[in-house]
Amino acid sequence: MAGVDTGTESFACDAILFDMDGTLVDSTAPVERQWRLWAERRGLDAERVLAVAHGRRTIETMRDVAPHLNIPDEEAVGFDEAEGLDAAGVVPVAGAAPLLAALPRERWAVVTSAGDWLARMRFAQSGLPLPDVLVTGEDVREGKPHPGGYLLAARRLGVPGERCLVIEDTPAGIGAGLSAGMRVLAIGNTVPRESLPPVPWIPDLTHLRLAPGDGSYFHVAVKMLNS
Repeated sequence: MAGVDTGTESFACDAILFDMDGTLVDSTAPVERQWRLWAERRGLDAERVLAVAHGRRTIETMRDVAPHLNIPDEEAVGFDEAEGLDAAGVVPVAGAAPLLAALPRERWAVVTSAGDWLARMRFAQSGLPLPDVLVTGEDVREGKPHPGGYLLAARRLGVPGERCLVIEDTPAGIGAGLSAGMRVLAIGNTVPRESLPPVPWIPDLTHLRLAPGDGSYFHVAVKMLNS
C-alpha cells in the first residue's frame, strides 16, 4: 500500500554524507546473492547472516556470524571481489542521479563499509559520479556503527560534524551517524523499518528537495510518508 503524505521536514546543513549501498546505489541483489552463496559454503543459516550483514564491513560480519571458523582476512577480500564482479541488478536509487547533479561536489561525500575497489566498481556500474571525498572501510580502524568514517568525511570536506546530514539505510549506519553527532535521515527498505532507530525516513531520494539556506549552505526538505 502506498504511503500517506504527512507533510515535510527540513534539515539545515552545509554538507550531505551518503552511505553507498541502499542509499545511492541499489545493489541489494548481488549483495544478498553473494552472502547466500558464502553461507551455503560455510554451512551457515543465510537468513541469520543477512540479518546483520547490511551496512557493515565484510570481515566484521563474517567473524560475527562465525567466530568458530577463524575467518582470515583473505576470505573477505575474495568475497568483495566476487561481489564487485556481480553487477546484475545494480542500479541507482531513485532520485540519486539528479540529486548528486544538483549538489556542489565540495558539499557531499560518501561513507561506505565497502573497500575502495568495490566502491569504485559500484559507482561505475550504476553510472553515478564518483565523489571527491570517498571514505571506505579501508580508511578507518573500526567500521560502522563506529562514527569514525563519518567524522573523517566531515574533516575532509572541512565542514563541522554538526553541520552535516547523514543519509543511511541500516541500523549500523544510522548508529554511526548519530554517534558522530550528526542529523540522520533513514532511507529505503534494506531492512524492515521497525528495525531502524527512530529517525525520519524516506523511501528513496525522489522525496528530497534542496533549497537555499538561511544561515546555512542549504536546506534539505523531505516529504515524509507514514509507510
